Amino acid sequence: MAIRKIVKIDEELCNGCGQCVSPCAEGAIELVDGKAKVLKDELCDGAGFCLGTCPTGALSLEEREAMDFDHKAVEENLKNKQGSGLPPGVEIKCHRCGSEDHDRALLPTRLNGESVWTCTRCLPALIHG
Repeated sequence: MAIRKIVKIDEELCNGCGQCVSPCAEGAIELVDGKAKVLKDELCDGAGFCLGTCPTGALSLEEREAMDFDHKAVEENLKNKQGSGLPPGVEIKCHRCGSEDHDRALLPTRLNGESVWTCTRCLPALIHG
């Protein structure tokens, strides 16, 4: 156990939209009974890519005692999820060209107050205008 940052989800604010699921590269967040949940502390790296995707502000980072981040547990978790899909309406596609993550690398990006995915080919246009 260590003191580290972990994603905290306020169930009262969560509307179950699932927008926080796809930015979590570790697969630590899932929808359970219509609400987003961090499955296990050891799956959450505390990077917080999911925070900006929540339209209701239900996600935050808290520093607390938690299980150490476990890369092997993440690998196993992701292997078990292959082909399970995302919640309805949640897509991992470049907001500009529509490329998917099997076409090229996608990065979480904030644009006009929203969290979107941007592929590595379209990113320079966002940076340089």
